[in-house]
Amino acid sequence: MYRHDEDKTRMAERADMDQPPRLAVKVFADGADLEGIQRLAQNPIVSGFTTNPTLMRKAGVLNYEGFARTVLECVSDRPVCFEVFTDDFNEMRAQARYIGSWGSNVFIKIPVSNTLGESAMSVVRDLSADGLKV
Repeated sequence: MYRHDEDKTRMAERADMDQPPRLAVKVFADGADLEGIQRLAQNPIVSGFTTNPTLMRKAGVLNYEGFARTVLECVSDRPVCFEVFTDDFNEMRAQARYIGSWGSNVFIKIPVSNTLGESAMSVVRDLSADGLKV
């Protein structure tokens, strides 16, 4: 039996077709539209949310922390990812610790490298060792 046949059979055997299928992947909504985030927070297929300073700026967000805290008020049961917005590694650590204090469901995105091409792996290691979710 081919994989797609197994999937069709499994879906046909489900007793409650009103429930969304369990997916093998996690779907994260990416954006900075508060109304869209609030709407998607009602969708059980969405596993979490992610945004970044560039998307926030394009959406007209003027207050990073205010926006983030509002998002966390409407999404408390799933991961929400926020990104640091500095190029300096020590400042990345400080921002990550502060952002991580906003909620138990907060994950911090650290860029792979800064704009000089220097690896940020030491930042990721330090924050992970401190128990932050990166």
